[in-house]
Amino acid sequence: MSQPSSCTESYDPRFEALVLFNAELEQLAEGFRWLEGPVWFGDQRCLLFSDIPGNRTLRWSEQHGVSTFLEPSEFANGQTRDREGRLIQCHHRSRCLTRLEHNGSITTLVSQANGHRLNAPNDVVVKSDGSIWFSDPLYGLLNDYEGGRQRSEQPPALYRLDPSSGEIKAVATDFDGPNGLAFSPDEQLLYVAESGAPGVPEPRQYIRRFQVNGDGRSLSGGEIFHKISPGWADGFRVDEHGNLWCGAADGVHVIAPDGVLIGKVLVPKRVSNLCFGDRYGSRLFMCASTAIYSMFTATRGATWPQ
Repeated sequence: MSQPSSCTESYDPRFEALVLFNAELEQLAEGFRWLEGPVWFGDQRCLLFSDIPGNRTLRWSEQHGVSTFLEPSEFANGQTRDREGRLIQCHHRSRCLTRLEHNGSITTLVSQANGHRLNAPNDVVVKSDGSIWFSDPLYGLLNDYEGGRQRSEQPPALYRLDPSSGEIKAVATDFDGPNGLAFSPDEQLLYVAESGAPGVPEPRQYIRRFQVNGDGRSLSGGEIFHKISPGWADGFRVDEHGNLWCGAADGVHVIAPDGVLIGKVLVPKRVSNLCFGDRYGSRLFMCASTAIYSMFTATRGATWPQ
């Protein structure tokens, strides 16, 4: 086993082409409660992320460090940008998805499905056609720490939202706890984390892979792609080569398109979520429990816009 740098472990030559021997793990900020939802704003040269128990969305930049972007945030969790560069947020307390408009106003995109309130939207991605795909598990309803106890009105599900028509449709309902999600670079595949039913002794916990059907609006398949250990899959991103970079108990696991673990980025704290960013989209930003870390890589994230 070779080690391209002191903060990585390589199990496959494919990993060595993705990392730099002289790029080390950097701690950018600490002192938070539980971090999630990193999203890079290239036009503003900053990272936004959620401190869920702190009920706030924070902003980090190289020039100014950490500042408060939005407080209260309705216990925002996952975040992304749409095709017009607007911020899309998942909220636990208000059980909805919102969009921050360019003029600073906030639009509620969806709060119900099938005539019932959503549970606690968790993570979200936007496809190239502008459609919004998000997970809706029960986690944010279960305690006061991440949003406040509330009653679930429907089972967990994975949804597709058409923001133009407002149509919302469940694209997968056979989940105990749908969590992080990401499209492959060609958008032919959708990876979704199954984080399991809360409170059960042996929850189902693995990453599933779906095929996006020809209509671009529905899914098929859903087989098990990979199982993270130690820990479980929460949030992840895909790089330009189709590799999955996934948070784990010991850092970030990098999984090739064939499902093989090819390497790790070792982080002192459990990594919940991550994203690529900076000038060329080649810097990995990691939300790790109470701190933010970063590491420059030799690959770029398959994300837009940067």
